[in-house]
Amino acid sequence: MNEENLTPAMLTDMGICPTCYDKEHNHSLYGDNTEKMLFENDLFECFLVGNPRANGHTIISSKKHYKDMMEIPDDLCREIFVFSKKLMNIIKKVYNSESVYLCTMCDGPMNHFHVQLIPRYDYEKRGSKNFVKERKEYVEDIEKRDKIRKLLKEE
Repeated sequence: MNEENLTPAMLTDMGICPTCYDKEHNHSLYGDNTEKMLFENDLFECFLVGNPRANGHTIISSKKHYKDMMEIPDDLCREIFVFSKKLMNIIKKVYNSESVYLCTMCDGPMNHFHVQLIPRYDYEKRGSKNFVKERKEYVEDIEKRDKIRKLLKEE
């Protein structure tokens, strides 16, 4: 199989976690997200999504592989969800959204635990359809990205 043509779906079908594969292969699958990174520590990283469902769509991902929330240690779960709450309020403020939804949709050992934060704007309907909104092309907004980074450091 040609590694250049591998997709996340193909890796998943082979029982390989696409997130771990991407990290182990110099971000060959999802691309370099250095400029999208909002926060990083030894346990997790947080970055703006490269193909967002809404402006400000963010992922918080454990660095170590855990298939889902049921598998992560309690202390890491607590840290990620407290961080998520703080970041949700920051995203709401910076992007002027009406709300920010939180979801995690890992469904097997080839998945990698992550939390998605998806802003919902006042012109959008409420409800679960926001979790499956059509993905858009990422538009870099350096001012908003830097404001989020700054606010995260202040708290």
